[in-house]
Amino acid sequence: MKKLKFLLILVIPIVLLSTIFVKMPFLCTNAISSSAVGMCVLDKESGRILYSKNENKQLPMASTTKVVTAITVLNNCNNLDAYIQVDDSAIGVEGTSIYLRKGETIKVKDLLYGLMLRSGNDAATALACHVGGSVNGFAQLMNDLALKIGTKNSHFANPHGLDNKEHYTTAYDLALITAYALNNPIFKQIVSTKNYVIEATNKSDKRYLTNKNKLLSTLEGCCGVKTGFTSKAGRCLVSACERDNLTTVCVVLNCGPMFEESADLLNASFKDYESVKLLDKNKQIYNEYIINDNTGRLYLYSDEDFYYPLTDDEKDKIKIEYDVTLNDAKEGDEVGEIKIFLAEQLIKKAKLFTMNKIDKLIDSKTLQINELLWEEKVNEN
Repeated sequence: MKKLKFLLILVIPIVLLSTIFVKMPFLCTNAISSSAVGMCVLDKESGRILYSKNENKQLPMASTTKVVTAITVLNNCNNLDAYIQVDDSAIGVEGTSIYLRKGETIKVKDLLYGLMLRSGNDAATALACHVGGSVNGFAQLMNDLALKIGTKNSHFANPHGLDNKEHYTTAYDLALITAYALNNPIFKQIVSTKNYVIEATNKSDKRYLTNKNKLLSTLEGCCGVKTGFTSKAGRCLVSACERDNLTTVCVVLNCGPMFEESADLLNASFKDYESVKLLDKNKQIYNEYIINDNTGRLYLYSDEDFYYPLTDDEKDKIKIEYDVTLNDAKEGDEVGEIKIFLAEQLIKKAKLFTMNKIDKLIDSKTLQINELLWEEKVNEN
């Protein structure tokens, strides 16, 4: 059991501000580089940038656009098993295709697999017309979602990624959107699927799809997500990987060896960073007050977990501040907040609540706290 002591003199009502430093196991850190024009590796949970190069440079992104297309469809379509008739504008769209036919009826879900595994531009157009009424209407939905997620330097003009001067993103924005999309279990299932069969329709025999992302078969923990290429955008890849409670998203735009470099970047992220649990909603923060020879106890807790990726050099730079005001608080009352800093940068703020009634500690405004003992009670199972 770890106990940290601070000598404080405070007058009731209590306003408590204490600081502790969190010590954790060390990892080693290595430099990383990329030949991509734009690159970003992002921690999915916290959104922290782990590595980057020109991450805010606006670039064409080819079919990696379809990450945005897929999550926009999933956010706006309630019945993925519904059959829709393919819009005529989706027939014969240039580029990669699942060869949709005029008058064909097909499931929305099958179009999503055709979109993300085969990279069908016709599937993208069919989905856009179904969900947005038109390509332009759907593009507006894409832009609205991107802004909601927090992108700053992107604009989408179509659902497939064919070159258009009004169609661009950045490595960071695309990583941010992908991290958001991976929270959707259907999206994650689709992009991690290696092979899929679209059953025969009224106009076509079965279609057999194979995922173009070869990292799914060659990189441990890879869970997607999308390849892309046009002559203007170059080779582009969005990939993601899960290991040891850490999920990282990698975006390389205009990168010749996109698979090799993405694998190197993702492997490096797991070597250089550890996902550290800095908040545990199941762990109590325990206070013992010694007030005029009478001891009272207060248990505080946060109602959320928080993980953050840290390197070796950062482990002793984490600082946690508790800012708590006690005034006849009852069990379950919000009494303040906890702030977590990396060096001087605030990385997390969360509410603190009481786990027990504490009005017995506050029977006089003249009482003073002579000593405050903090200790974290950890399950010893």
